[in-house]
Amino acid sequence: MSNKTISDLDNDSFEEIAVAPISRRGFVKAGLAATGTVYFGEVESLLSAVPAVALRDEPGNERTLLGFKGIPVSAADTVVVPEGYSVKVLIAWGDPVSDGPAFRQDASNTSVEQALQWGMHNDGLVYFPIHGSARGLLAQNNEYIDDALLFPDGNANWTPEKTKKTLAAHGVSIVEIERGHHRDWRVVRPSKYARRVTGLTPIRIGGPAAGDKRLKTKDDPTGRLVLGTLSNCAIGVTPWRTFLTCEENFDDYFRTPSGPAPGSLEARYRLDTKGEGYLVHTTDSRFRVADEPNEPNRFGWVVEIDPFDPQSIPMKRTALGRIKHEGAKVQETRQGKIVVYSGDDEQFEYIYRYVSNLPWREARRKGISPLDDGILYVAKFLADGTGEWLPLTPDNVALKNWSLNDILINTRGAADALGATKMDRPEWIDTFPANLTVIATLTYNTLRGVGSHPAVDAANPRAKNVYGHVIRWTYARDWTDANFRWEIFALCGDPTKAGTSSNVIGDKYGSPDGIYVAPSGRLWIQTDVSRTTIGTGDYLGFGNNQMLCANPETRETRRFLVGPKTCEITGAMLTPDERTMFVGIQHPGEAPSRVNDPALPKRYSSWPDGPGGGRPRSACIVITKDDGGVIGS
Repeated sequence: MSNKTISDLDNDSFEEIAVAPISRRGFVKAGLAATGTVYFGEVESLLSAVPAVALRDEPGNERTLLGFKGIPVSAADTVVVPEGYSVKVLIAWGDPVSDGPAFRQDASNTSVEQALQWGMHNDGLVYFPIHGSARGLLAQNNEYIDDALLFPDGNANWTPEKTKKTLAAHGVSIVEIERGHHRDWRVVRPSKYARRVTGLTPIRIGGPAAGDKRLKTKDDPTGRLVLGTLSNCAIGVTPWRTFLTCEENFDDYFRTPSGPAPGSLEARYRLDTKGEGYLVHTTDSRFRVADEPNEPNRFGWVVEIDPFDPQSIPMKRTALGRIKHEGAKVQETRQGKIVVYSGDDEQFEYIYRYVSNLPWREARRKGISPLDDGILYVAKFLADGTGEWLPLTPDNVALKNWSLNDILINTRGAADALGATKMDRPEWIDTFPANLTVIATLTYNTLRGVGSHPAVDAANPRAKNVYGHVIRWTYARDWTDANFRWEIFALCGDPTKAGTSSNVIGDKYGSPDGIYVAPSGRLWIQTDVSRTTIGTGDYLGFGNNQMLCANPETRETRRFLVGPKTCEITGAMLTPDERTMFVGIQHPGEAPSRVNDPALPKRYSSWPDGPGGGRPRSACIVITKDDGGVIGS
């Protein structure tokens, strides 16, 4: 996750509008008044949630939303779940995705071997059913790497082989999994579905911007084929059963010879002379902006992958815009179109919506990708509790001098020109399909209201927003409505601590990041307190990062899981019967400075392998209820 900020612009901020928040009663009435049904083909049960009002919290009711006892905070180097639940590591960084090489605890695996193994620092995930809740595919992003853990000697003596292994540890990992007789899950090896998509995988560029001169390079004069995908964060799932992986902090890998010119495309996307400390540019010239000025433009997209066809070529979908995509939540409309929601994960960035021009089934019958033919919008939240979607199109008077490709390649700049609402780090987005409601996390913004930075406003109401908040909005008729009504679901923090303005009902938490609406309507919230603040300062007493479950109607929130030391909890999904949950544990043992010591790889954590292991490893875990019941009930 990025902790960076953007340069401040002169957009209309919410403090310039009178604050008039929407009432909770009005919001619930508006949301529950909608009664449409949304169909998502074979993954319908995974992607459709029922209204919370249909699941009353009655003792002994299998359909109870919050049927577990919340757990206390923890600073232990382990995963903690409520009594009556079990947790098991399904697969961890370096484990083979099929019948490939085993992980070496001294990190001496080669780049070729890493390309056959589960990638590093896994993030957003999706379970694709093959046989309902008993067998399926698990696709999970691999966001970034830690040199000191990836190599025995860290980033010393950098070589082309280290660059290759770094890129091989990024991307996406896909495995086949199945449930045994005793509810134990295992990775199927070998599997015809197993696959890695890495920073070196050939990927096509599709959509309106494909072939644009700004996407052409020396190695690709067509502007239609790029090597790899990087900084893969949150996810999306299409009704036609493909996986959407989202490129977030791609600027971390590129180096400019000097600071970018003010107002330039490079400056707007935070490219600079330092990046995040990665050294891939030292042996691969495409990461040196002076050598390949257009290469950065080929990243920052949503990438579509067919998990059921390992031979298929992934596609970067340019119609969804170029930002630091945190996710790509796909929602089907009542007319059969698709809407895709994305947050741009930096402080003072925006929330976006894409709407396909045609119903997705019709588009596919005509040989058109629903992700290539549509209109991109950016959100403006108004102080009276309403909001509007501003079209990012050349026929918008504010963009009269922009071409469509200008907008798609510099989406941030186009959103600036429209005066969209600058948010407090937009993160994951999910929906409650039955009541036309969208919910999004805003992790934090410590610069809000500080100095010359944008002031507080109705949708971002706290200065120095240390704890973040959760916002939701609802439509009157359909997901394509131009206007909506919004409210703040939760101001995060410790509600028992004076001066924090937290309105959390239940267990304290901060820095909300991952969010997942279960088919039953349970709202799962995951946290990403940064490595520099976890357990200190404003977060003293919060323990390690955690996952909570909330009732979206009453807003009661209970802590369900706490992860190992200095990890992030990210990515969650249930099987269709909701009796198995997959959760991502990312970067356990990350150093406060992010730079670990290769001589002391277990200084901050030894999870999941414990004393016998050589270093901490990110992993996907499986959670089941001991009585075989529904998770959370």
